[in-house]
Amino acid sequence: MDQWARPSYDAAMNTTSDPVDGRILVETRGPLLLIGIDRPAKRNGFTPAMLAALAEAYTRLDNSPGLRVGVLHAVGEHFTAGLDLPSFAPLMQRGERAIPAGLVDPTDLGQDGYARRVKPMVVAVKGITFTLGIELMLAADIVVAADNCRFSQLEVKRGIMATGGATLRMAERAGLGNALLHLLTGDEFDSAEALRLHFVQRVVPAGQELDEALRIATAIAAQAPLAVVATRQNAVKAVEQGAAAATAEFQSVQQRLARSDDAREGVLSFIEKRPPRFTGQ
Repeated sequence: MDQWARPSYDAAMNTTSDPVDGRILVETRGPLLLIGIDRPAKRNGFTPAMLAALAEAYTRLDNSPGLRVGVLHAVGEHFTAGLDLPSFAPLMQRGERAIPAGLVDPTDLGQDGYARRVKPMVVAVKGITFTLGIELMLAADIVVAADNCRFSQLEVKRGIMATGGATLRMAERAGLGNALLHLLTGDEFDSAEALRLHFVQRVVPAGQELDEALRIATAIAAQAPLAVVATRQNAVKAVEQGAAAATAEFQSVQQRLARSDDAREGVLSFIEKRPPRFTGQ
């Protein structure tokens, strides 16, 4: 990483500090919250405790007024090999989830009992990005992929189904045929294919993915926070509920934004020919 300093984490957001068992690391960097998946010895495979800790980190992003954008990335050579199935199998058999009720669900499915993320999330993926890894990036807003990525939604090879959003979002992004090609075969595909299918937004040389994700996140954080959140939510509503639902709120949302301190600052900074100083008020 040349332009950006390496993360210097505030804390591990779970009960263990041992990366062998897995942990989620967080670092506040100005208005950014960097969230690091840290279990490189197991290709960052998720345990239930790690998924719960990830939900805690996402919840922290939304609940902290000074934070504007999240950046999800991983320690080591790979993003994640997905779920650690032996540790998740008992939960699946009981029909339980690893995420405590009331937290923000990192897969953003809108299920009862869980909050949906409000603030933007940028993801940097690299190396092995399997199952849950794909679902986390599809649930985010912008994805930067290293050119060495290996993607696979391979649940069918394990006798289970993807339930973190892949069956919804892969078809939404790429069309049903393209989605089923990968969902039903569990094959591996590369970053070029992920870009073609609109699963990622940018591909960069390996080692530059976090730099680029931070650059994008910093650019987002420089904009008016209320307008960023409203714009993101309206775009999501258009995808999930249709154009009519999204356009129906145009006037009320615009009126609310136009009355904000940030809107006044936007006009004033334009008149005074200077960069705006947004406060999120």
